[in-house]
Amino acid sequence: MDSFTDVPRIKESSDIGQQQCRVVTEEEWLQKWQMRNIGFHKEQVHWILRKYLDVLLNGRSGLRIFFPLCGKAVEMKWLADMGHCVVGVELSECALKEFFTEHNLSYSEEPVPGISGAKVFKSTSGNISLYCCSIYDLSSTIAGRFDGIWDRGSLVAINPCDRERYANLMLSLMEGSCCYLLVSVLYDPNKHKGPPFYVPDSEIKSLFGLLISGENITSLKGKVCEIKCLEKVDDFSDQHKAWGLDYFLEVTYLLTLKSVP
Repeated sequence: MDSFTDVPRIKESSDIGQQQCRVVTEEEWLQKWQMRNIGFHKEQVHWILRKYLDVLLNGRSGLRIFFPLCGKAVEMKWLADMGHCVVGVELSECALKEFFTEHNLSYSEEPVPGISGAKVFKSTSGNISLYCCSIYDLSSTIAGRFDGIWDRGSLVAINPCDRERYANLMLSLMEGSCCYLLVSVLYDPNKHKGPPFYVPDSEIKSLFGLLISGENITSLKGKVCEIKCLEKVDDFSDQHKAWGLDYFLEVTYLLTLKSVP
């Protein structure tokens, strides 16, 4: 992967164009799993998480780690095997069942009090709990708060009109010492309708707070994140070329909470 300094010099725009009105329905997401249109799923632990695992853990063990829109991410088993407690949320029941089947994990299935029709799948070992419901039905009352969050393919998948709602939820799920690893993508939003959706740096700041050194800090319900850009890499592939794009960047951020009077 190319380093931060080697990526194409792209001038980011805060204008997300027609993507602002783009809405992917729950039925469309479920159909992606049914039709196996799941190019976003990776069979190996993502290199970004491997590289920045120490940043996520921050010297701690036995963490509660959250996977928003988890699908059947292999990283969940990887972190659980390290002794961490993993909690995910996913709309597709077949994705969650495939996760347990593909990793030969036995599990139980229970209804979720307070969420009509929702289920939670729990590994027999007790350290993996995956909720099958809309992410917006989840809350800290139901799932608790987390020491770490791995968000690759979640923020960039939700409808742009829901981003503020999403950010508020994520902030509410963060423990005071939480380390939130977030991966966004950059490309020309006029050439691809998404998902994944274009999320510029300015959007990250407006969603989670202005927190670059020297800037004023804006409070969001008494909480704001310190945002650090860890890496920006050129991830352009034949798939992106087929979408009509001429560049595609992945940007990794570390978000940590700061209390604001």
